[in-house]
Amino acid sequence: MDSECHCCGDYSKGQSNAILFNILSRPEPSAHNYGRVPHACRCETRRKVCLRTPDDTCRVASGVLVKTMHFMRSLPAFQQLPPKDQLSLLQNCWTPLFILGLAQDGVHFAIHDAPAASMLKQILLNRPETDKSEREQPTLGGVQTLKACLKKFRSLDLSPKEYAYLKGTFIFNPDVPGLKASLFVEGLQYEAQQALKEVLVPPHPEDTGRFARILLAASTLKVITPALITELFFRPVIGQADLLDLLVDMLFTR
Repeated sequence: MDSECHCCGDYSKGQSNAILFNILSRPEPSAHNYGRVPHACRCETRRKVCLRTPDDTCRVASGVLVKTMHFMRSLPAFQQLPPKDQLSLLQNCWTPLFILGLAQDGVHFAIHDAPAASMLKQILLNRPETDKSEREQPTLGGVQTLKACLKKFRSLDLSPKEYAYLKGTFIFNPDVPGLKASLFVEGLQYEAQQALKEVLVPPHPEDTGRFARILLAASTLKVITPALITELFFRPVIGQADLLDLLVDMLFTR
């Protein structure tokens, strides 16, 4: 049975840009494919998107990232860890910390469909359609998941202290592979979780399920990939540079 994707929407736009490709790659006519017109999949989860106002949004996002790195540098317990452990923890936690920063600062952003890459350009440059830069380009499905996470945290209305202790639970993750001080990190995560519990009690004594809801919301951050955050908010600014290298400079350069 044919498993062709039955996408919604008009995919005829931009077909003229791919006429040469269609001619060169057209299969031999057969009873099975006669009369079919190749088209780009427009499934929601695969639709490529970009920021509607990249200059403004990237500037705000960069400010959030700087504050995120400053927060990590300001933790004495983090500074006591071996440098390799600090690097491993940074690589593991910068994405959820950044997303929490977006939620805490109330950052909103708009997106629209990314311009379709010219198929003729891909042919002339001998670049395959599955080029790495194309695979990493943000999709509508990924951005919708990110927006849902941000909406959830805004609805929780966390205080600055709650955000701080929650960030601590992400930074000090003993499950990160290769940590030399994993037991110390485990103790720090436990302390952050306990502090979060304690800070919840005075303002919300009647809400016994708030801690569980916060942890549940925090678990959703794990599905947001560093590639999505990098390509959406920082690729327009840093070009082909490696964002992790820049984060390391920000964290360790005095």
